[in-house]
Amino acid sequence: MGTITDPRKAQMRRALNWSAWLFTGYLFTTYIVLTDGFLVRIDRHLNNLHHPRFHGASYFIIRRLDDLGLRSVSGISLIIVGLYIAMRFRTWRPVNLGLLAFIALNVVVGAFKYALGRTKPHLGLDILHAGGMSYPSGHASNAILIWGVIAYLIYRYAHINRYGGRLASAAVCLLALTVCTVSLIRNTHWFSDLFGGLLLGSALLVLIIAIDRFFPSDSQLH
Repeated sequence: MGTITDPRKAQMRRALNWSAWLFTGYLFTTYIVLTDGFLVRIDRHLNNLHHPRFHGASYFIIRRLDDLGLRSVSGISLIIVGLYIAMRFRTWRPVNLGLLAFIALNVVVGAFKYALGRTKPHLGLDILHAGGMSYPSGHASNAILIWGVIAYLIYRYAHINRYGGRLASAAVCLLALTVCTVSLIRNTHWFSDLFGGLLLGSALLVLIIAIDRFFPSDSQLH
């Protein structure tokens, strides 16, 4: 029993450490935003740059890339993947993990958005506690968390090798960075919104994976 439990506990500790470090990074980013630190100066510099306007096909493409950060788009994808795996392996674990990810995203990210109330950059004013919902970026958090859970479920149940797992992780990172880049181009978020959102979403993703690894379902054990 010890040979099975001890490695699992070690994995859990490593994952919790990673999640804690990522969340600490997020809290430090939040502190910088609250104290008008160096990231805020980067925000203002980027906001003063020229932001192009898109039309026609270019507008359609840029909006579809931006939509990858929407909960509706990633959520539908997660439902499809989760239900397919649930039926294929006769376990509700993928659906439960998906629900856990959505609850964590909405409760944690939503709470910080409401508490900080930061205004959007396109208004030309960077004000906290003004009823805004800019920090942290839900697009960035959603892109790394929900698409990360989708990639993890495929990796976990399809028995993909480590190389395939690294490719899946790289794909999620590329997708999240694409969403963030588009948000900067369209001037819908401050840079620190996106950076903080990525850190918070990553912390939640690692925590959810740790929970799944530490408490495996019967289908995973067999």
